[in-house]
Amino acid sequence: MKLPNQLLDNIGTTIFTIMSALAVEHGAINLGQGFPDTDGPADVIEAAAAALRDGRNQYPPLTGVAELREAVAAANRRFYGIEADPAREVVVTSGATEAITASLLALLDPGDEVVLIEPLYDTYLPVVQLVGATARLVRLNPPDWALPRAELAAAFGPKTKLLLLNSPMNPTGKVFTREELGFIADLLVKHDCYAVCDEVYEHLVFDGLQHIPLMSLPGLRERCVRIGSAGKTFSLTGWKIGYVTAPARLAGVIARAHQNLTFTTPPNLQRAVAVGLAKDDAYFASLASDLAAKRDRLSEGLRRIGFGVLPSHGSYFVTADFAPLGFNGDDADFCRHITEHAKVAAIPVSAFYPGEAPRHYARFAFCKREAVLDEAVERLAAHFAARRAAE
Repeated sequence: MKLPNQLLDNIGTTIFTIMSALAVEHGAINLGQGFPDTDGPADVIEAAAAALRDGRNQYPPLTGVAELREAVAAANRRFYGIEADPAREVVVTSGATEAITASLLALLDPGDEVVLIEPLYDTYLPVVQLVGATARLVRLNPPDWALPRAELAAAFGPKTKLLLLNSPMNPTGKVFTREELGFIADLLVKHDCYAVCDEVYEHLVFDGLQHIPLMSLPGLRERCVRIGSAGKTFSLTGWKIGYVTAPARLAGVIARAHQNLTFTTPPNLQRAVAVGLAKDDAYFASLASDLAAKRDRLSEGLRRIGFGVLPSHGSYFVTADFAPLGFNGDDADFCRHITEHAKVAAIPVSAFYPGEAPRHYARFAFCKREAVLDEAVERLAAHFAARRAAE
């Protein structure tokens, strides 16, 4: 028999699915996969339910229902001062992962080069490779995840087509500063490149920091594709509603890629997300403050156990160094061990690197109920106390 696509055949099952299945198998608290354990705002859910009953359940427009495209444009203006034409510069997708895929398909040709920043979300590199483009990897290093400017500049060349930027960043929790973004902007202009900006955690920023879309910087409006996620903003990850803001020329091509991936997205969910994006400022402020409190709660518990906890200024995640615990094994071994024996699941950070990677970090999700976080800390504390007593 002839072989299927070799790249996809060799990717295997995503680490998030593997660890979630292992958590179920062992009755573990799942702090691995990044989804909340409570539903999002009741008014948004009720809007989705009501929209199912209003007789508009057939194919919506390819680029999204007008209500949501207008709401995305309004949110761009409200939060960042970005003006976008909802009819020509906004595309609704079936989740941000599809938005990323559609954007890369729309912008890349075989032989192009793409700058990717490690550690990176695991869908980025396979899509780049499927298009036939080449990745140029630039690595951020713990514990501060500072941008290595010389290495980033060296990654750009005559074949560079775009940079894929994730801020706030998964798994590091890094929020790129205005100075870092300015350096990136200069490179994009110098090399005449685009940026695809994965900004799904845009409203989950802590410690008084601010999310700054690269698109909002001077001279970058026509070079940037900005991607948002209703799943992350409204704690409704199963809805899979993403949205792209892009210059009209690029948005049209992205829409054609979207047409050939999913074509469209459930209309009732789109209309409900439009309701959510119009919520008052208090909702968005409380979303960040509540998550920051959960981050602190989990981080403090992990430190008491003996983990080294790295800073996290955004997203759902905190990275913890388990080397101080004296565990004899790499991060994959560690995450499997605590899932099976402590009944708490996490994600090995090496899963976010396509090659050699640090092997003593685990990513924990703190987007869970406080009681769940406390129970996870208690389980880990009891397990490692027992290990120490047995040594």
